[in-house]
Amino acid sequence: MSLSILNNIPSLAAQNNLQTNNANLQRTLFRLSSGSRINSGADDAAGLAIADGLHANITALNQSAQNANDGIGQLQTADGGLAQVTSLLNRAVTLATESSTGTVGSSQRTALNAEYTSIKAEIDRIGGNTTFNGTSVFSASTTSIFLSDGGSSSSIATTTGVLSSSSIGTGTPTNLSTNNLTTAASAALALTDINSAVANVAALRGTIGASINRLQSASTVIGNQVQNLTAAEDNIRGANITQEVANLSKFNILNQTGISALAQANSAQQGVLRLLQ
Repeated sequence: MSLSILNNIPSLAAQNNLQTNNANLQRTLFRLSSGSRINSGADDAAGLAIADGLHANITALNQSAQNANDGIGQLQTADGGLAQVTSLLNRAVTLATESSTGTVGSSQRTALNAEYTSIKAEIDRIGGNTTFNGTSVFSASTTSIFLSDGGSSSSIATTTGVLSSSSIGTGTPTNLSTNNLTTAASAALALTDINSAVANVAALRGTIGASINRLQSASTVIGNQVQNLTAAEDNIRGANITQEVANLSKFNILNQTGISALAQANSAQQGVLRLLQ
């Protein structure tokens, strides 16, 4: 090969290789420091698009799980209120049964009716003042629990119905507001309605319990989806630490040898000066 001082081809080759090695070394350091294989669109454009799409799905699913849990919390609040209503109605059964017997005098029935009136007032208070996140849990309107994975969506409808002494239960509610225990006959009629109210509350709690179970099932499914999608995203986005550590050693060595090779290439042409001596 002839000697030339016009261009130093070995030096250019060494510079190009050194530049490539430096870029690879920087990319490896970025991956090790961030833990991510994709730190810019240039690293893997298609992989970045897929990973970002999966991350959007995961974000939507996490919020959907929160929506389901909020729905469960609302229904559990309603169920707790109805449990207390059941206790009140059981006491009302006792009062009505006692007032229905002929051995009870009018003054005693007046006292029994006063307690019964207080029970009805407490049922009204529970129905009107039991809230979740500032909203009454006993409402005629349907609550829609929105669930989505970012691509498709669905809703689970829940309802508790209105609760008051004049409307206990859904479908055919029981009205206790006009009942009284002032006479044996009226107490017997009240007892029939109270027993009907107890059955209505039990049926409503069963409906609410079924909705709670459905939301819990949906939350479990969402949790599994989040786990699987997170694993898929990590496979795309996560750096292979073992491989990157090996690359770090490799590119560090290549970088050092490249600098030495460049120094040698730059000094090689100095041999031409010897021909002029």
